[in-house]
Amino acid sequence: MGESPNRRTRSEADKAGSAGEGRGEGPVTRAAVLAAALEIVDRDGVEGLSMRRLAEAVRRDPMVIYRHVPNKAAVLDGVAEVVFAELSVDATDPDWMAQLRLVANDFRRLALAHPRVVPLLVTRPLGTPLGLRPLAVLRPLEDMLTLLTRAGFSGPDALHIYRALFGFLYGHVFNELQEMVENPDETDDLLRLGLYRLPIGEFPLLRGLAPALAEYDGGAELERGLEILLNGLDATLPRGDSNPVSTA
Repeated sequence: MGESPNRRTRSEADKAGSAGEGRGEGPVTRAAVLAAALEIVDRDGVEGLSMRRLAEAVRRDPMVIYRHVPNKAAVLDGVAEVVFAELSVDATDPDWMAQLRLVANDFRRLALAHPRVVPLLVTRPLGTPLGLRPLAVLRPLEDMLTLLTRAGFSGPDALHIYRALFGFLYGHVFNELQEMVENPDETDDLLRLGLYRLPIGEFPLLRGLAPALAEYDGGAELERGLEILLNGLDATLPRGDSNPVSTA
């Protein structure tokens, strides 16, 4: 019986790498591996990602892939890192509320562009101690702390604002990405959303909100939530300066 490819020695893998990195042409990089992993997750979800499929996507021997990412968990962390790297915060913006609105809308854009990656964005960083997280994941946090302390908030209050904002954003994108329509061809909102299944005597308010639920606008909902959250934080958290900050 021949030896399994997954049990090849490191020296054999190195020989494969020196000969055009396996089946492909030219050297392979960690960035290329993670880009291919992101494409797989975008198309087939996390459950569709495997080390073998990843190797096939970059046309490399599986052992070459392991030289860049040691296991599937590292690949998932890397996918979250790639998407977070697209999120930027302008720490020099004099209007902290306007900047956080831009960040929130940018995060929503990334979530809608990569809906199957959203669970990774929420869970993978939280499963790793702060000091061990990739710099691309930590950069938005550092920049937000800089933005907010420049606006006059204390460090702990700036951290509180960051946590409140991203707690809201995670919940919002999960809610927006949920499939709310049961029967899209129905014209009656109760039937489209499946709310007709609820006993009217027990859920009169929820059933009565069927038209509002059916007209859900993720962008408008985000803006309304941000208005409540940011104005509340501005009103309740002390700042070291006395200059008014625009809420536009």
